Amino acid sequence: MTLTMENQNSSKLKSIFLPFLSTSHIIPLVDMARLFALHDVEVTIITTKYNSTIFQNSIDLDSSRGRSITTHIIDFPSSKLGLPIGIESFNVNTPREMIPKIYTAIFILQPEIEHLFNVLKPDFIVTDMFYPWTVEVAEKLGIPRIMFHGASYLARSAAHAVEQYAPHLKTQSDTEKFVIPNLPDELMMTRLQLPDWLRSHNQYTDLMKVIKESERKSFGSVFNSFYELESDYFDHYKRVMGTKSWGLGPVSLWVNQDDSDKAARGYSKEEEEEKEEGWLKWLNSKPECSVLYVSFGSMNKFPFLQLVEIAHALEDSGHNFIWVVRKNEENEESDVFLEEFEKRVRESEKGYLIWGWAPQLLILENQAIGGLVSHCGWNTVVESVNVGLPTVTWPLFAEHFFNEKLVVDVLRIGVSVGAKEWRNWNEFGSEVVKREDIGNAIGLMMNGGEEEIGMRKRAKELSVAAKKAVQVGGSSYNNMVELIQELKSIKLAKVQA
Repeated sequence: MTLTMENQNSSKLKSIFLPFLSTSHIIPLVDMARLFALHDVEVTIITTKYNSTIFQNSIDLDSSRGRSITTHIIDFPSSKLGLPIGIESFNVNTPREMIPKIYTAIFILQPEIEHLFNVLKPDFIVTDMFYPWTVEVAEKLGIPRIMFHGASYLARSAAHAVEQYAPHLKTQSDTEKFVIPNLPDELMMTRLQLPDWLRSHNQYTDLMKVIKESERKSFGSVFNSFYELESDYFDHYKRVMGTKSWGLGPVSLWVNQDDSDKAARGYSKEEEEEKEEGWLKWLNSKPECSVLYVSFGSMNKFPFLQLVEIAHALEDSGHNFIWVVRKNEENEESDVFLEEFEKRVRESEKGYLIWGWAPQLLILENQAIGGLVSHCGWNTVVESVNVGLPTVTWPLFAEHFFNEKLVVDVLRIGVSVGAKEWRNWNEFGSEVVKREDIGNAIGLMMNGGEEEIGMRKRAKELSVAAKKAVQVGGSSYNNMVELIQELKSIKLAKVQA
């Protein structure tokens, strides 16, 4: 039966979005939920009280604009697990001994979440990859489950290739380079740069197999990416996985189009109001394209020796910089050093330290920013592309080393500090990147040479492509329309059955 546009539009979709308990996963999936609400889908986001504070300001803004989007709070089982109130996610300040308890909490919450799926009766669900069990729940309810990937198409393609072909097992040492097989580009890595679950079998290896199987059973997957950014890998991923997938990014660019959105994203309002005047006034006093933005994401801490190397590299570079740093309750020496460093660079007016959370979207858009020093977390990669800035890449954990390959080798909009060793997010690892290597990378990006000129040109071209992708007729816009129409068709077919 042919569906008319009128019939499809009369069938408003209801959805549930379920983000994982980590800021770097919550923010892009909530932005994606807001994107669906912008396209007239009724959205409910299920999360816990303290995780909701990361994004509730944005939801309130969207609701005030007449969009149908709400947050449903479920109680985190803190007392049952002996967790302090407020520890509900995996982040930089999560004490190491509490990590297993948070994983346990996810299992405890599963029946309540399943019950909500039954009560709220959504037409489809969008859930983080770390909730593979939701595909079975969706099957029981007879609705589509869409998996959210918080990584790039290249990263997922590369991980799949390493799983399938195990090229690292053919090398003679941890530092010998190998080519990742069956990819659109010749990308080289070492064993040390692979995630531990790919390097050798562990519990996470088993989890990733379960996640991959749940993706194959799902209706499809969504990525915070856009076709023009990694077109070869978008096509390759769909081909090798044999599943549907939609690139809907850059979601932060699409749903955060004015300063109130950008300021509200990812923080508690009171916290930011205290900070904004300082960093904004300092940035506005600097020449265009003269400031480095240095940030390593929401889940990273460096050991004292590494902080010393970063500080000296920034100071010795001669460039202005904003550095996002975090309190280290396990090492008072680090905090004392950073406080003394902060005082010195404030007096010289060369540097500004932001402690804790930083309004990254607003900072990156400031004309004074000339480039980033970044861990290659996917959210930051996409946000730097949005504004057309090059990056000094410093991958640390998760899929960061794969993302670095996209930024440096494929897109050629970044320069590497030469990080050699993958580590777990809550561990320091043994590698200390020296100030000379950090400084050399900064120089290549900021000192006006041919390499910098080329990187900036390519980054600006990608920024234009990102903006076009989310406009009417753009690749991500068309993907969004296509996905919603498919979901409406499924709903209408059920009604008519």
